[in-house]
Amino acid sequence: MDSQPCSGLKVLIVGAGFAGLTAAIECRRRGADVILFESAKDRRQLGDIISFGSNSGRIFRRWPGVEEALDPICHHSDGLDFRAFDDDFLIRQIWDSEEAWGKRFNGHRGEIHGIVWNHAVSIGVEIRLSSKVSEYFETDTEAGVVVHGEKISGDCVLAGDGVRSTARTIVLGFEDKPKSSGYAVYRSWMSTEPLKKDPLTAWLADPSKDLHVGWLGPDVHFLVATLQNGTACSWVLTHKDEADVEESWSAPGYVEDAIKTVEGWTPIVHAIIRATPEDRLVDWKLVFRDPLPTWVSPKARIALIGDAAHPFLPTSIQGASQSMEDGVTAAVCLELAGKSKVPEAIRAYEKIRYERVHAVQQTGVTNRDNWHKADFDQVKKNPESVKLPRQPWILNFDCQQHAYDVYAETVKSLQAGSDVPQSRAAL
Repeated sequence: MDSQPCSGLKVLIVGAGFAGLTAAIECRRRGADVILFESAKDRRQLGDIISFGSNSGRIFRRWPGVEEALDPICHHSDGLDFRAFDDDFLIRQIWDSEEAWGKRFNGHRGEIHGIVWNHAVSIGVEIRLSSKVSEYFETDTEAGVVVHGEKISGDCVLAGDGVRSTARTIVLGFEDKPKSSGYAVYRSWMSTEPLKKDPLTAWLADPSKDLHVGWLGPDVHFLVATLQNGTACSWVLTHKDEADVEESWSAPGYVEDAIKTVEGWTPIVHAIIRATPEDRLVDWKLVFRDPLPTWVSPKARIALIGDAAHPFLPTSIQGASQSMEDGVTAAVCLELAGKSKVPEAIRAYEKIRYERVHAVQQTGVTNRDNWHKADFDQVKKNPESVKLPRQPWILNFDCQQHAYDVYAETVKSLQAGSDVPQSRAAL
């Protein structure tokens, strides 16, 4: 990698989520020296189902061996069955029209994360565990972090430290707190063994095919997916919740509390929830932050990526994908700018990504409201109305090629002092 375009560049990355790992892999692919700081003491197999659209699927497929490792653990159904809360069938949404756009990868967050982590290590990304960043700093010539009292410097810092990001403070100049979205999610990843014991749910444990079913009701939706030859099941139950996010963001869930949110629903939904081991149930508050005016520090050597810059609602089905697009775009910008023009690269990264990200973020609200605020008498007359919008401008998109295509134009506009964002048409 000494002959690659980013050789001699030192990139510090904070947070080993999908934004941080993608940025690390893409910078390292281009020859940069990369150190990734992760506060956890080990790589934990946490989480449940996570979805990557075809726009991020093409990123996985560029990394040698990753697609082959992901395929056996991922979900492979060809559509999603929508049913009303009383179990009346509404409509089946088929994904075959998206095949020309690329490949989706949906599976267990921890298992997918492990494959990406191992790939990062295999290409020479240095990952430092138990390394909580306490401070960020920058000068005209460098940026860095403080970990356990040690100052570590590089050419830039990409901060992917999540929705409770401390790097946001240096970018904004003040601390902004997360806010409740008004919704929360009960989530679970479990074995299908308990489902096999009940005639109401045994059909979900089908070893011959993966299943994906959604039950929709007033201000509540319940999605179930099975995978890995019918041995694993994941479900999410989104409902109204006005709890203060300072009290709890993610906490243990309780079966009886989840049951209360679907009172009067089909017995099948109740049976799935009651079959869930309580230690496999999480109560996750959906938080958001007001859109930031900038993701870039005053000297443009520190940039926010992923949830640190733009938390997504799960109903966008794009949070992880957009985090990966951030990592790729930042790496391309650093490659094209070179070591001598790092601030130019950081500003270009923000300008290329900003409008696209915020447009995609808004789909999380519109998708949620399409289900939660629906008149179900009308839905049964027009079931097409509950289908998930699958926009080509989001899914049929190559962030790497886009960054290469618009970088020079973006830098020119920055030099001219233009703050006019790219239009939706340009995305």
